[in-house]
Amino acid sequence: MDRSTVARAVFASATVATVVGAVTGNPRLHAVAKPAMMPALAASVRRPSPLMGVALAAATVGDVLLIDPDDDSRILRGAGAFAVMQACYTAMLTSRGARITAAAAVPRFAGWSIAAASLATRSPGVAPGLAAYGLSLATMSTLAADPALAPGASVRASLVLPTVDDRRTWLAAGGILFTVSDAVIVFRRLALDGEKARRISEGVILATYALAQLLLVEGLSGEQ
Repeated sequence: MDRSTVARAVFASATVATVVGAVTGNPRLHAVAKPAMMPALAASVRRPSPLMGVALAAATVGDVLLIDPDDDSRILRGAGAFAVMQACYTAMLTSRGARITAAAAVPRFAGWSIAAASLATRSPGVAPGLAAYGLSLATMSTLAADPALAPGASVRASLVLPTVDDRRTWLAAGGILFTVSDAVIVFRRLALDGEKARRISEGVILATYALAQLLLVEGLSGEQ
């Protein structure tokens, strides 16, 4: 097997172990596996751009900081690291011709405003930092949804439909999954109290996050 294939296998294994560690409440497994996800994903890219390298390095920092998802100081520092990552993705998408469209922007920024208002009311200590990060996520996700990134792709209800033979069509789905992952973070923080429910939701957060990263990285590495 070549380096890329081995790295993808490591990424998949680390992702499964991270999700299992979160759901079963195994902090040691979680802490060992989670920091390995993004470096493995980076290694799977044959010729990563400097921006891609910075994005995934920032994501790794964020992953380490958020090993404990209930520590507010780490959450805010993690949000800062992920904001750097989103800025890199935004720059890469823009360089490929992505532009903000009303059809993509309205639902994403509406969701951001609802989440920001909810955090401001019920979790004011982290609201400004998370709202700022959420704005960077909404921008990236809106750009990733631009059909111009995948000329000739099928579009339904303003959504680019992913296909196996064109990785650029995966970008829109990656942006959506990233939004879903972070929406569940807000829901977990504001609405869930039971330990089992919080563990399961953390597994959902991590699974959707890892898949979102895979789709974005593969999509940004696809042929233009």
